[in-house]
Amino acid sequence: MVVFDSVQIFQNFMLASNLLVPLVVTAIFMPYFITQLIKNGITAKDYYKRNAPVVADRGGIAILLVAMLSISLNSLFFKFTSTNYVAMIVIALFGLFGVLDDMINIGRLSKLLIMYYCSYPLIQYAAHTVITLPGIGSFELGIFYLQLIVPTYVLVASNLVNMHSGYNGLASGLSIIVLFSLILKSVLIGDVENIVSIAAITGATIGFYIYERYPARAFWGNVGSLTVGASIGAIIVLQDFVVSGFIMLIPHTVNFLMYVYWKLKKYPVAKFGREREDGTLEVPNPLTLKWVLPYYYNVTEKQATYAMFLLTSFFCILGILTPGRM
Repeated sequence: MVVFDSVQIFQNFMLASNLLVPLVVTAIFMPYFITQLIKNGITAKDYYKRNAPVVADRGGIAILLVAMLSISLNSLFFKFTSTNYVAMIVIALFGLFGVLDDMINIGRLSKLLIMYYCSYPLIQYAAHTVITLPGIGSFELGIFYLQLIVPTYVLVASNLVNMHSGYNGLASGLSIIVLFSLILKSVLIGDVENIVSIAAITGATIGFYIYERYPARAFWGNVGSLTVGASIGAIIVLQDFVVSGFIMLIPHTVNFLMYVYWKLKKYPVAKFGREREDGTLEVPNPLTLKWVLPYYYNVTEKQATYAMFLLTSFFCILGILTPGRM
């Protein structure tokens, strides 16, 4: 049984405020963002539609801007820990790198090195250096945990989110499920004071999802995926949810491993499928997680997306049920 004292109730109210404010603001102002993006020619084709319509791209910048605005406004009424500001700085660095990545080809090695060091400010706020594996035991990793696992976890999480995408609302919807699950786990253990900035990102992402869900009016681009992916990595590190976070991201990890297998086997490059006349998807192969179901069955883009939502929800429930702070 979970019992909340007055301090926890206040902290949960603060958390809710920082989730709801960016949600509402993003939902209201996204049409303006979309208009401006289209006006400036920042668009992309939706290849999973028969006529490949052009929609606004890089709309994920709104998530970062609105979340930062929410933190600023809410700081007039609530006192936040310094951890929240550091987390937002790290998230903003990933977001700004996403803007750069959307503009020019930096190169894979340079990209990994830059993003690795973008997460370094979080090292001093990693309160625990012990990893507990259920049924196995606890391991003290010390400086190895701080110097390698902390920045790598944020880097990996952001890239996993970036890779597990393609359908309308897929990446943003999956990210909402994972973020909300991590926030809920934090509430259940009574520790939410350091994740207010993550709540702001989550609220803004929900507001954005309204416009990226099928049929999409905007895509979030690398700026969106790296911003939200870094948020997932940050909350996992700050809350010491290394094991439960890994469980929640198992579908993302499987998707990455399928990509590695594809590359090792040197199969032909294929980025998109297409929509058949009956509205179902035709995909090149079953070598990425989102293509497995439409490769073997006649399903629509929306049905394939919801299937991915259900799969991730299952693992998120397992992650929430993982006992304690693991």
